[in-house]
Amino acid sequence: MTETLDRLRLSRLGDDDLELLLLVRHFELKLLELYGRGELNGTTHTCLGQEYVPVSLRPLLGEHDHIFSNHRGHGHYLARFADPHGLLAEIMGREGAVCGGVGGSQHIHRDRYLSTGVQGESLPVAAGVALHLKRAEPGALACVYIGDGTWGEGAVYEALNLASLWRLPLLVVVENNGIAQSTPTTSQMAGSIAGRAAAFGVKHHLVVSTDVNEIRTSLEPLVTEVRDCRPLVVEFVTHRLGPHSKGDDIRPADAVQAARDNDWYVRYANDHPDQFHRLDRLVRAEVQAIADEVAARPLSRWEES
Repeated sequence: MTETLDRLRLSRLGDDDLELLLLVRHFELKLLELYGRGELNGTTHTCLGQEYVPVSLRPLLGEHDHIFSNHRGHGHYLARFADPHGLLAEIMGREGAVCGGVGGSQHIHRDRYLSTGVQGESLPVAAGVALHLKRAEPGALACVYIGDGTWGEGAVYEALNLASLWRLPLLVVVENNGIAQSTPTTSQMAGSIAGRAAAFGVKHHLVVSTDVNEIRTSLEPLVTEVRDCRPLVVEFVTHRLGPHSKGDDIRPADAVQAARDNDWYVRYANDHPDQFHRLDRLVRAEVQAIADEVAARPLSRWEES
């Protein structure tokens, strides 16, 4: 039993990593709070419970790499740029917004980062960018985040086919949280993600841990292989702690409880309480200050260039 508990204990992170994890967590919670008070319009899809995925990948991806995100992409953006002011201004439609306030929660473009709310759209685009990188910028890669539900899109298989045929530096990160909006993955996917990747001769790596240090250690040599033009599918078995979007969560109580039981936030607080509570208080206050400051800004103005 002791060996099992030791194995499940999350390793201690540096303050920078933990602060980033907490920033994503409290940013997402703040968004739900603002929507609940009617202070935001449209919709949003939080990554509560999945924050450790982009944080784990952060130092493995360089400034010359392209990142393609999806509708649940706030954590991807914050791990890339650490810019909560610009992202919140974009979502709130305030001055200083990343895309002038016209992209909102889902559609963000900045440097070599692009997110979209269209399921499966990013994969063929990422494959095209990976082809360009192979020819013009050897050593750079295209990283694309998708969910388990996106495997119902034909574009996934077209992109994997080309990535394998052309040996593209394409990293496909699958955040498999077991549910596609409101449909359990077991009810809409035959076979496995590993089997589908294998059908195209693409290597697959499964991640079941939520330990950032452990994940990085396992992925570092694999990402190096991707840079050498060997495409890879990395599947994270993760848990969506919150609803699909603002409040549409129809999962049974046991499924929600399972997500809570696997939440890195609670586990890390138990394993490293002194560091956790010290930084958690600081980041909570930081996010509140950011929200207050951004809300006080004038509305954003966008002019076609």
